Amino acid sequence: MSTPATVAGRRGLRAGTLIATGVPALLLSIAVATTIGPASLSVGDVLSVVGTRLGFGTTEVSRIGQGIVWDLRLPRILLAAVCGAGLSVCGAVLQSLLRNPLADPFLLGISAGASTGAVAVVVLGAGSGAVGLTTGAFAGALVAFGLVVALATVAGGGTARVVLAGVAGTQLFSAITSYVVITSADAEQTRGVLFWLLGSLSRGRWPDVALTAAVCAAVLVVCLARAGELDAFAFGVDAASTLGVSVRTLRTVLLTLTALLTAVLVAAAGAIGFVGLVLPHAARLLVGPGHRLVLPVTALLGALLLVWVDTLARTVAAPLEVPVGVVTALVGVPAFAVLLARGRWSS
Repeated sequence: MSTPATVAGRRGLRAGTLIATGVPALLLSIAVATTIGPASLSVGDVLSVVGTRLGFGTTEVSRIGQGIVWDLRLPRILLAAVCGAGLSVCGAVLQSLLRNPLADPFLLGISAGASTGAVAVVVLGAGSGAVGLTTGAFAGALVAFGLVVALATVAGGGTARVVLAGVAGTQLFSAITSYVVITSADAEQTRGVLFWLLGSLSRGRWPDVALTAAVCAAVLVVCLARAGELDAFAFGVDAASTLGVSVRTLRTVLLTLTALLTAVLVAAAGAIGFVGLVLPHAARLLVGPGHRLVLPVTALLGALLLVWVDTLARTVAAPLEVPVGVVTALVGVPAFAVLLARGRWSS
C-alpha cells in the first residue's frame, strides 16, 4: 500500500522528470518554430543569429534573414511561450482560489474589458492617437477588473459573488464592444478588431516580450511562495482559515496579481481562450494537486502548447493567418471533453 509520503515522492519525481525534459523541449521548440515560414532557415541559422545578437561571434545569414529571425519570428514565438505560461498559471491559481474547476483567466471580465478598451482606441479614436491599441486594451482590462471587484464587494464578497460579478462584468463589456463595432466601425476596422479579439501574436515585439516575461515571472514567484496556502483552499475556506491562512488577504493579493498578469497578456496578444482552463487540469492529472508542482508544470505545458499553436495558426492557411484563439479552441474543446469524461476535476 502506498503511503502519502510515497505518493508525494512519486509525484515529485514525475514533476522533476517533466521539467527536466520539458525545458529542453521548449527551447528546441522555439528554435524549430523560428525556422518555419516562407523564408528558408535552419536551426543552425537561428542559433547563429541569436549568438551574433548576443555578442558571440558573427553569422553568415543575410541581413534579411537576420531581420526575419530577430525582429519578426523570435519575439513573436517567445511572446507565445510567455502568454501560454502566464495564462496557464493564472488559470491554476483562480481554479484553486475560487474553488471552481471552470475558472479561467478571463472569468473576472478582464478580456471583455480589454476588448472594449481596444475597440475604443481603434474605432472611436480614444486618446486622439496618443494611446495605442495595447495601452487601450490594458486600461480597459483594469477598469473591468475594478468594476468587478467593486460589484463583488458591494454584494458582500465571497467566492460565489466574485464569480457572479465577473460574469456580469463580462456581459456588460462584451455588450459595449458589440455596440461600438456595429454602430461605428467600417468593414476594415471590424475585421481588424475581430482578428485581435480572437487572439493574435502578430504584433509581438521585444518590448512586449520583456514586459510580459517580467510580470509573468514575478507573479509565478509570488504564487509559488504561497503554494502551501493555495493547497489549503482544497479543503474549503473555513478549513484554510483554521489552518492559519489569511483567506481575505491571500485572495485579494492573488486575484489582483492574476488580474494584472492577465491584463498584460491580453493587451499584448488579445483573448486566447482555453489555455488557462484546460492545462491546469492536465497538470494536476500528471503531478497531483500540490501547487509547488502544478504551477511550474502547467506553465511549461502552456508555453509548449502556445508555441506550436501559434506556429500552426500562422502557417496552416498561409499566406492568410488564423487567429490563435480559433486554434486553441479547436485544440482545447476536445481536450476539455476528454478531461470532463474522465471526471477528474480538482476544485
